[in-house]
Amino acid sequence: MIRPQYGKAVNTIGDVSGMSVQVGDKAPHFKLVNQSKEMVELTDFSGSPTLVVFIPFPFTGVCEGELCMLRDSRSDFSELDASVVVITCDTRPANAKWAADNGFTYPILSDFWPHGETARAYGCFNESIGVADRTTYVLDGDSVVTAVISSDQFGVAREHDAYVDALAAIGS
Repeated sequence: MIRPQYGKAVNTIGDVSGMSVQVGDKAPHFKLVNQSKEMVELTDFSGSPTLVVFIPFPFTGVCEGELCMLRDSRSDFSELDASVVVITCDTRPANAKWAADNGFTYPILSDFWPHGETARAYGCFNESIGVADRTTYVLDGDSVVTAVISSDQFGVAREHDAYVDALAAIGS
C-alpha cells in the first residue's frame, strides 16, 4: 500500500544524481560500517519499520539537534517497534567520535567510500558539495518506502512528529 509522503519529496537543495527513491519503491540495499566498526546492512532491519536518516553535516547544530531528538525520543520509536539508522558521508572515526560525544546508540553508518554511493542510490546525494541531503526514508518491515521526510534547506530540521505519524501509519 502506498502511503502519503511527508515533507518535500523533491530535492531542492542542489543537483542530485539519478532518480530519487519514492513512496512505494523498494529501498536500495546498503552495507556500510557503523561507528563501532561493524558492518550493517538494510536486511538487518527486515521485519520492522525503519527510519533511514541521511545527515549532511555531523558536528553541526541542526544535524546534532535532529539526532539528539531521535536519541531522546527512543520510547516513541520503541512503542512503534521501529528501528533508526543514520547515514552520513563522513568517515567512520568521525562518526564514532560524534556518537560517543552525544550518546548516540543507534547505528551511524559511514557512506564515505565510495563517497556518497548509498546516498546516490537513494537519490539524496548533493553533488555540488559532496554530502547527503537532509532526507529520511520511512520503510515498512519489507523495506518498502512508505514516506519521505526531508527539509529543503540545510539549516532547517525535519519534523519529529512527521516521523511518528509516518511510522504509526505503517501499523494502521
